[in-house]
Amino acid sequence: MTQYPTVDDRFKALPKSLQAKSKHTRLGADVPALIVHPQLDQPTQSPCPWVLWIHGRTVYKELDPGRYNRWARAGIGAVAIDLPGHGERYTQGAHSPDQTVHTLTQCISEIDGILESVAELGIFDMTKAAMGGMSAGGMVTARRCCDPHPFIGISLECTTGDLIELYFPTNPTEGGIWRVHHDRSEVEAIDTPTHLEHFKPIPVLAMHNRGDELVPFETQSNFINTLRKHYAEHNADPEMVQLIEFEDTGAIQEHAGFGKFATQAKDQQLEFFKSLFDIQS
Repeated sequence: MTQYPTVDDRFKALPKSLQAKSKHTRLGADVPALIVHPQLDQPTQSPCPWVLWIHGRTVYKELDPGRYNRWARAGIGAVAIDLPGHGERYTQGAHSPDQTVHTLTQCISEIDGILESVAELGIFDMTKAAMGGMSAGGMVTARRCCDPHPFIGISLECTTGDLIELYFPTNPTEGGIWRVHHDRSEVEAIDTPTHLEHFKPIPVLAMHNRGDELVPFETQSNFINTLRKHYAEHNADPEMVQLIEFEDTGAIQEHAGFGKFATQAKDQQLEFFKSLFDIQS
């Protein structure tokens, strides 16, 4: 059974500078969230641009606090949530690969309630909202953009929107060592290409390791090409969709982050969000 530190311990492990600008709360249908606002340590807060961020399978929202600190220093807030069955809402067995589709399906359905709660907080600019995620979090992000949403850009890390190809690959011998059986109709319901006709063209930053052992690079690069074609068919610039590749990063299974290129990846993501929100350096 996976053991987490308590939520208090996870908060205490955050850098002191980040603790002062963040707090735990619940959003929507009781979804645990870490709220980060650049002025949270001040008497009043002006609404700021922000990112709804979702972590990957088996971890939790407090992971990688350097990401949130970078954003806060640039004037960008964060709303980081726990995936169903993870973090504050950990349940035994929820981290198993055979539960991933159920986890994604539930999380996608929770986003509307989360957005309503964020708007009620009054400290985030709802006209300057982005979304992003790593691995499973990125899968939620891509699929959620097939439905009406307020996001003006998204960031995808070590993930793919093409879940049919991930779970039912054309070449089943390529990568995906963790694959398990899933009901195809359930996968189709959360597969981005299946619902791509409703994907509104917005800026996309995708970053991926070429040697990724869990989400094969080709699965994501093919999805990116599909997305660019969709943009062109809707008279939008395909170059709005960026794919940044890394190789030999040293990350676990070339999937858990960007290893020796982590700083470069975070800098590139920050520049993407600053450009998106028209924040001058």
